[in-house]
Amino acid sequence: MRALLTAGALSLAFTLFLTPLFIRLFTRLGWGQFIRDDGPKSHHVKRGTPTMGGIVFILGSLFGYFTSTLLVSNEPPTASAMLILFMMVGLGIVGFIDDFLKTRKKQSLGLGGWAKVVGQVVVAAAFALLALQFPNDENVTPADTSISFIRDLPLDFMVFGTVVGIILYVIWICLLTVAASNGVNVTDGLDGLAGGASILAIGSFVIIGFWQFNQSCFSENLNPSDVYRCYDVRDPLDIAIVATAIVGGLIGFLWWNTNPAHIYMGDTGSLALGGALAALAIVSHTELLLLLIGGLFVIETGSVILQRAYFKLSGGKRIFLMSPIHHHFELKGWAEVTIVVRFWIIGGLLVAAGVGSFYFEWLQS
Repeated sequence: MRALLTAGALSLAFTLFLTPLFIRLFTRLGWGQFIRDDGPKSHHVKRGTPTMGGIVFILGSLFGYFTSTLLVSNEPPTASAMLILFMMVGLGIVGFIDDFLKTRKKQSLGLGGWAKVVGQVVVAAAFALLALQFPNDENVTPADTSISFIRDLPLDFMVFGTVVGIILYVIWICLLTVAASNGVNVTDGLDGLAGGASILAIGSFVIIGFWQFNQSCFSENLNPSDVYRCYDVRDPLDIAIVATAIVGGLIGFLWWNTNPAHIYMGDTGSLALGGALAALAIVSHTELLLLLIGGLFVIETGSVILQRAYFKLSGGKRIFLMSPIHHHFELKGWAEVTIVVRFWIIGGLLVAAGVGSFYFEWLQS
């Protein structure tokens, strides 16, 4: 418990107090935000605001986790935690390349769409293969080849054979990762929107991981009557610690990212957060539950898909004034802060539904 609290506190302090230094550094380097010309006109005042702020909370999360783990718990980092951080940092690097190209070209387009997806797939595929390694004493690896909801479902890719099963599993992890990272990326369009929504979504894994730790199949204190509903998850406490470190870093960053934002997370931050969300769901065996926990990101991404599909099928007509859907409400005259807070509420309700479903399943087991 001390490591859990220390990770969040250190990460929060890092981003809260050091972000102003990064703002000055990024301003000096000329890492300023570029705004789409076809977007809401009110966004043009944001041009030049320092971006790539994802670097700050990625570093804060690493600092909080490793310091608390090595100095407080006196335990080495676990495989599950390292994999989550690998996914977060790996996709953060993909986002950084995209952001850096934008600042160099001085335009709102960095990496091409397919180039960005290739980068995401490379990181996700490496994660998928590594997650099947590093068994613990009970021969449990951080992930397995079954699709999971709240626990593993009887849908194992290995029924197709070892080689085909591994290929299908890697494809599944890549799809999950690309969807989650692009979902957060699409949502990152208003001051504090993606950051606040990510705090709620990633924060749910603090609860899930800690509950799985208390009800672990590997616990010495496991009640025999609970053996049929315990969680066969490797390193659940460390999953909660990593989630706490990320949430702490995001809270400190959000202080400077709320309207009017002094710094933006950029693709560096949004892709990293989406990757962390996907990794947390995979190693905690709650992959499909991510549809509820990350429900706001699903809505935002869905609005873009619907808009484009309807535009092509209807010969140029639109469902929304602009997608993603938060821009639709902007063009309808809603204040930016109003949209952000109301979307946080929607995101929070969906997270509550996800965590509630997780707990209800345990009660029914």
